[in-house]
Amino acid sequence: MQRVAVIGLGPIGNLHARIYRELPGAELVAVCDVDAERATAAAKAYDVPAFASVPALLDGADLSMVSVATGGEEYGSDHHEPTMQSLEAGLAVLCEKPISNEIGPAQEMVDLARERGLCFGVDLNHRFTPAARLAKKWVEDGRIGTQLFMNMSMWIQNPRESSEWFQIKALHPHTVDVMRYFGGDIEAVHCFALKAPGRSIYSTAQFNMRFASGCLGHLTGSYDIERGHPMERCELAGTKGRFVLEDMFRELTLFPAGDLEKTVYSNPIFGGMRDFEDTFRQRLGSFVDQLNEGVAADQIDGSGEDGLRAQKVLAAAIKSVQTGDTVEVES
Repeated sequence: MQRVAVIGLGPIGNLHARIYRELPGAELVAVCDVDAERATAAAKAYDVPAFASVPALLDGADLSMVSVATGGEEYGSDHHEPTMQSLEAGLAVLCEKPISNEIGPAQEMVDLARERGLCFGVDLNHRFTPAARLAKKWVEDGRIGTQLFMNMSMWIQNPRESSEWFQIKALHPHTVDVMRYFGGDIEAVHCFALKAPGRSIYSTAQFNMRFASGCLGHLTGSYDIERGHPMERCELAGTKGRFVLEDMFRELTLFPAGDLEKTVYSNPIFGGMRDFEDTFRQRLGSFVDQLNEGVAADQIDGSGEDGLRAQKVLAAAIKSVQTGDTVEVES
């Protein structure tokens, strides 16, 4: 049984807290936020003590893990300090995405977890759906064959104006992680980006990628398109077949090469995933289950290392926009 605290009590932090209360393998025992009003409201809602700082939390609560659901610049600048403090205290950590908006702090987090042998995960929740798991099994079973190309897209309307690179850094940890989940490491990127009318940020972008396997990848992402079905799509094609995954949980279709019969997985109406919040339930539940099963730190699914590697791909994409060049991804 994992004794959990949630650090950062915005909408996502409160979602984490509600989910931990539901999970049979976890017990929510504390909440923490520097905003006293948010901390007090969460303490009342979940009937647990609230703390105004991470040091106070670590000193005053009996914990085995924490969820870091803080935000900050580009949704990630406030992840570093509470993660480092929690790892220093010997706790397992699940951190919201992006692991950090900058590579240096992200690397420090991953390095410390590795040095301490601690389980460190990132909320890369799009890889944890039943449909994504089935697609991964098809890849592992050889039903796609040698991978040739992957097309990925995701768009949501986000009018927020932040840094020029907000859309690339904050939206695409998900898409790049999904691409890496199915295709392995990405070694080179070329990216074009634009600022839509009225925008001060690069709000729409297209990436061309080369995987270490030789597979070619393409990614389109935007903060300028209204939400609707589908808002996310992944297509992977190889010498033995092709799959198309819609919205990461809604529908998955396998098109075998040379065979007119296709295989379709549809999210069931009864007993299936209800909405996007269920992707958080799948991801948080997986992390708790792995901790309770004693999984080794280097075997964590959706690890800090995975989060870091995704951000390195995005850093290369930003450099490509700045220079116009194809950029090798930092190893």
